[in-house]
Amino acid sequence: MAGILVTGAGGFVGPHVLRQLRSQGHEVWATDRSDTHSTSARVCDLTDTAAVRALIDDLEPDAIVHLASVASVGRSFAAPQHTLQNNLLAACNLFEALRDRPRTRVLVVGSAEQYGRVDTSELPLGENQPFRPASPYAVSKIAQEYLALQYRTSYGLDVVLARSFNHSGPGQSDDFVLPAVAKQIALAEAGRTPHVVRIGNLAVSRDYLDVRDVARAYALLLEHGEGGQAYNVARGRAESLQDLVATLLAKARVALTLEPDPKRMRPADLPVLVGDSTRLRTRTHWQPEIPLETTLADVLDDWRQRVQGDGTAP
Repeated sequence: MAGILVTGAGGFVGPHVLRQLRSQGHEVWATDRSDTHSTSARVCDLTDTAAVRALIDDLEPDAIVHLASVASVGRSFAAPQHTLQNNLLAACNLFEALRDRPRTRVLVVGSAEQYGRVDTSELPLGENQPFRPASPYAVSKIAQEYLALQYRTSYGLDVVLARSFNHSGPGQSDDFVLPAVAKQIALAEAGRTPHVVRIGNLAVSRDYLDVRDVARAYALLLEHGEGGQAYNVARGRAESLQDLVATLLAKARVALTLEPDPKRMRPADLPVLVGDSTRLRTRTHWQPEIPLETTLADVLDDWRQRVQGDGTAP
């Protein structure tokens, strides 16, 4: 049994990773900028150098899953300075605190957004694909990854890199398209909004996984990943966002219409993104297990429960 620290544990992916690691018998600590309502939680702002050092010195973790980041591509265009400062400084503080602990393994979670604009002839994307970032968020994740590799080269830090493609599931913020649609459906079903779902650009295709399959991949990489290596976490198949939204609408209990919303459009949107996860599958024997139909149903049910428990206006 190892002692594992999960940063950004109060976000979308964090609770799923905590459950996965605990189910495997590990001692797990959660940390986030604010209270995660967990008995093992530690409040820590990772942009605070002294606080990060104190946290690592106190817990002395055997391994770390570094999830903490400003994770919205859309918001990174509105606040690029905040995204870049937060994501890079948090990683730098963590790596600095581990300089004299080279045996602590760190899974650094990045994003398929790092690959940026690609031609269809380059799909599916392997880990050797050059980076062509199309958002400040992507730039921040590339910088985080390069910084991790620099600390490996300079100080022997044991880092493994994950580049995760799109994933969804219960607990996801409505900053992302599928939960945003699910929330609007749930509000309309509850009679709290008109029967209209406002959407951004649906003329894109994405490689989607269930967040619980992603959490399993992270646990496997933490144990079996090769130090200094990057791994795509992907299903390997592109799904039309229009089809995924249509599936959600078909599960609605009321009739709904779609309405384009300019505020939900991004300045730069990649038309197709699909990844090759052969390296991950070969190294860890991971396979996705949860069908997207199940994921979508769970996302919608999650938002129905949230709306029922929230008496405030949308």
